[in-house]
Amino acid sequence: MNRDINFEIIVIDDASPDGTQEVVKQLQRVYGESRILLKPRQGKLGLGTAYVHGLKYASGDFVIIMDADLSHHPKYLPSFIRKQIETNADIVTGTRYVKGGGVHGWNLMRKLTSRGANVLAQTLLWPGVSDLTGSFRLYKKSVLEDLIKSCVSKGYVFQMEMIVRASRKHYHIEEVPITFVDRVYGISKLGGSEIVQYLKGLVYLFLTT
Repeated sequence: MNRDINFEIIVIDDASPDGTQEVVKQLQRVYGESRILLKPRQGKLGLGTAYVHGLKYASGDFVIIMDADLSHHPKYLPSFIRKQIETNADIVTGTRYVKGGGVHGWNLMRKLTSRGANVLAQTLLWPGVSDLTGSFRLYKKSVLEDLIKSCVSKGYVFQMEMIVRASRKHYHIEEVPITFVDRVYGISKLGGSEIVQYLKGLVYLFLTT
């Protein structure tokens, strides 16, 4: 693969208390502020608005969205880029649920919850992809802009709505197997309220897509 790919890294931080912004500023001193862009916000404003905020500063034709805690490992980036080049896909999404993919660091209950949620969504929505709730994805920038305008969900449901609406719009979607590694530091935000939100979102998408 050509290592001369031009890129920028845009970090959206919603006033997190873990020192993210200080780490990014250190990286800016090493790599330059034109390569590492820090675009903080004043508080936790939601995933969808974070996408919109980041897109304002994205200068390329493609956007890769990933978690910055290494749950989404950068080692998979060449596979995403290669798949897009080979297939001219509009979206390349990482999946935990095909051969070569998986999850590391989750207990049995978390795995069952995730798998059950995915099977339920597959049954109701028929999206044509194996992993609806993953957020490690490559988009053509124009496609991402179009999908964001179409989506109304918040939180965990947002990722599912993005890929379901992409399927309904007949965008070309390809998959790359990844292993999702649970965060070493911090606490997962998945709880009862998120599960209820997910189920409500599932019903909404079933009725509207």
